Order: sequence, then structure tokens, then C-alpha cells
Amino acid sequence: MVRVEHVLNSWKTVRYDAAATVEEFPADDFGFRPTPDVDSFAQIALHILNAGAGLTGMMLAGEADFTVPGFRDRMKEKFTTLTPESGGAAIAAAMRESIDGRTAELAKQPAEWWAQTMTWFDGSQMTRQELLLFFKEHELTHRSQLFMYQRLKGMVPVTTRRRRAQQAGAK
Repeated sequence: MVRVEHVLNSWKTVRYDAAATVEEFPADDFGFRPTPDVDSFAQIALHILNAGAGLTGMMLAGEADFTVPGFRDRMKEKFTTLTPESGGAAIAAAMRESIDGRTAELAKQPAEWWAQTMTWFDGSQMTRQELLLFFKEHELTHRSQLFMYQRLKGMVPVTTRRRRAQQAGAK
């Protein structure tokens, strides 16, 4: 059985690592994209922030059907007003503040709430807990993109540095 608290704590770690990556990435390179047809570093960072805030905000607001007309427009009301020009410190701070608030709100929900079924954009049915796992996995994918962009710039991601420090301490 997957415990909601574990997923929330794990998601928070993923978000905090993404926020650290945003802070560390050179401001002059926020527009960096490996190829012209992919999102820039800043666009991915803001997508992480907006998707997490928008999707969980709609779920907490009682939306149970993500296929209904106008859903995406209502979800955008939960997005940040930050832009790529806002800078790494502001975006990273918003990422942390958002995940702290959302995980606290989500942690208050009773087991019955998590078991309720919702309709995803493609019409598939999932419980709120299954959607939470999806949200975390979605964010993990985009955090990995940020890490790849860092590596392309010769930087070492926070998770690698943390693992190396743990290994060095174990010797």
C-alpha cells in the first residue's frame, strides 16, 4: 500500500531539488534550450510550478472531471504571475512556497477523499491518490530535464552532489 504522506514528502523533495537547480542555473542562460524545438530552462521551471499549482488546486477545489469545457482556463487561474524574466531566486522561492502550501493542504485530506475517482484529460478514471502519484512523476520527469540542461552546461545536479557527499562521508 502506498502511503499518501510518503508520496507528499517525496514530491516535496523532488520540488526542492528542482528549486535548487533553478537557483544555481546561470541567469544569463535561463533561455537556454538544447535544440530550437524544445522548451527553455525557464519555461520548464515555470511549467513545474504551474502544473503542480494548477492541477492540485483544481483537485482541492473539488473538480472531479478534467475533461469538462473550460477546465484548462480555470486551471490557469491558479498559475503564477512569474515569468522567465522574474529570475531564478524568485522562481525557486515560489516553487518552494507552492509545494509547502500544497502538500500541507493535501495532507489534511481524509482517506475517503483520496479514494474518490476522478476523470483525467484523456477520459481515464483514477483515484485522487493515483493522480497525486502522476503529478509527482510528471514533475520528476521535468526535474530530470532541468538536470540534463545543467549537465549540458557543465554543471553537476544537486542530487549527484548529495550522493557523492554521502559516499565520501561513508568512507
